[in-house]
Amino acid sequence: MNLWIAGARPRTLPSAVVPVAVGTGLAIGEGHFVWWRAALALLVSLALQVGVNYANDYSDGVKGTDADRVGPLRLTGSGAKPAAHVLAAALLSFAVGGIAGLVLVAVTSWWLLLVGAAAIAAAWFYTGGSRPYGYRALGELSVFVFFGLVAVVGTVYVQLEYVPWTAWAAAIPVGLLSCAVLVVNNVRDLDTDAMTGKRTLAVVLGDTMSRVLFALCLSVPYIFVIGLGAARPWALIALLSAPLTLAPSRRVLQGAQGAELVEVLGEAGKVQLVFGVLLAVGLAL
Repeated sequence: MNLWIAGARPRTLPSAVVPVAVGTGLAIGEGHFVWWRAALALLVSLALQVGVNYANDYSDGVKGTDADRVGPLRLTGSGAKPAAHVLAAALLSFAVGGIAGLVLVAVTSWWLLLVGAAAIAAAWFYTGGSRPYGYRALGELSVFVFFGLVAVVGTVYVQLEYVPWTAWAAAIPVGLLSCAVLVVNNVRDLDTDAMTGKRTLAVVLGDTMSRVLFALCLSVPYIFVIGLGAARPWALIALLSAPLTLAPSRRVLQGAQGAELVEVLGEAGKVQLVFGVLLAVGLAL
């Protein structure tokens, strides 16, 4: 079980929890909190995150791009678990998310079925299939869309059944922080990805520009918080998390490598989580 937990990459789970927390905070602020719909949205988000992690593990493992990596345990690449079992875990996770999503579709709008199908397809084809888009520098864009815009706005919609502009304004910084986690992950793997033909955005931009991008993804969200504060003043309490961005940004910009970037990954997740909790509380107030 410890191997499966490690393979699910717990440090990435704030990317699933934060957008639902922020969307639910906004719904509370609008006076339309529906706890069971929020719970189902969280289940969908967590299941997709775990599913994409297992799917990534499986696809990279069978393609041989995980043979020599620094970072979280790769179940397939390390031989810790058979590839078929990892694939089954990914499909089971997608099934759990799909079932929870179908309940939300049934009580809100059937248009969400298309959104859910697109999310599952994006999760699989990130590294799966013959032409994975994660190998073509599109991973960060997908994360921004699905773990930022779609997750926050979707959580708001299933509770309010309409989408105020504040949902989009809150979704952008959440998406950028999710991108920060992926950027530092890809900076860590830049050399091995380049050698195996995996053209992530970090490979395309190069080491220096990728490190700058990471720092921007951690800092720019606070500009949107200030703008959001014009309509929701309590949202400004999210600014209290800003000091947490200094250490990871400094370490990455100063050239942290290998195992040190694994620590930065955890720090970025902490920023994401604290920011998300504070913003959710602020929007609820």
